[in-house]
Amino acid sequence: MAETEQAEQLLRSWVKLSGILKNNRISKGLAYNEAAVMLLVYHRYLEDGVGRISIKEIIRETQMLKSLVNRTVNSLEQMGLLERCPGDGDKRTVFVRCVSSNLPVFLQAHTVSLQVAQRIIEIIGQADAEAFIRSVGKLERAGYIPERTAGTAQINEEKEP
Repeated sequence: MAETEQAEQLLRSWVKLSGILKNNRISKGLAYNEAAVMLLVYHRYLEDGVGRISIKEIIRETQMLKSLVNRTVNSLEQMGLLERCPGDGDKRTVFVRCVSSNLPVFLQAHTVSLQVAQRIIEIIGQADAEAFIRSVGKLERAGYIPERTAGTAQINEEKEP
């Protein structure tokens, strides 16, 4: 298969997967961004029993814009799932943590999400699920972050006389 054809198929598959996940509402009960942030906080909670994470780390892990992370955190605060908390040392760094007494609200949505993920594994099989996880891990370890402005700059250059 030619490189360009494979790249086209990868892009089409990516769009299809995004549609499948969105249409099946893998983040049942929460907006996608809320579920993504809560998943990070929840896994931190499992590690340390507190679930405290900096806004900067949420931005880095989700690759969401800072303004979107702040809106999402505000929404989760209003739901009583997160609260802002002091950091260590640098007062400019903002941290949030889960409200453990309200964690069952997230876990209810998370359980449904896990059921959707399990159904996907049943359909594609264990081996393909593991290959997908490894592939995403490789992208993460490589630190691959597409430049958001690279394509825009090229398009603008082509428009200029």
